[in-house]
Amino acid sequence: MAEKAHQYLIFETAGGFCGIAWNEIGIARFQLPTSAADATERLLLRRLPAAEPGTPTAEVAEAVAAVKRYFDGKETDFSDVKLDLEGQDAFFKCIYAAARRVGWGRTTTYGALARELGAGPEAARDVGQAMAKNPVALIIPCHRVLAAGGRIGGFSAPGGSNSKLRMLELEGVRLEPQPAQQSLEF
Repeated sequence: MAEKAHQYLIFETAGGFCGIAWNEIGIARFQLPTSAADATERLLLRRLPAAEPGTPTAEVAEAVAAVKRYFDGKETDFSDVKLDLEGQDAFFKCIYAAARRVGWGRTTTYGALARELGAGPEAARDVGQAMAKNPVALIIPCHRVLAAGGRIGGFSAPGGSNSKLRMLELEGVRLEPQPAQQSLEF
């Protein structure tokens, strides 16, 4: 099967430089912001090394405008953005569809998404793995999926959990700081 041609664009937002890659099916990759355009480009091309710079289609241009609105702190809905999730595990695709229904300013947990999909509590780990492998973070809002008890959980984007917290704060979600480990208070 021939590999699809991907094009990409690096663009600046209030949160930093983002990257987006697409093909004829839809958006295949999204890179959350870094402080430098070349760093964003390197991260994006690590996943799609054959992608070439391109001029966005009207649909991709609208997604870029939506990302800019998002990082300006304006309520944004990415649920209608066309994606190309080819190559993703079928269960991951179901997880991603469920995550896309978690709207602006709301959160859920890995376990709650697993239950929504009719899976047992052991599937919470699968949800976590799907979020970690999310090729289009923000568009599939993995930052809105938390660990049990409303803990921040992991985040594999640049800046890690701090980026996740900042994104949630943009949406008006405030989480209590959680220590990485409990003190024995000696």
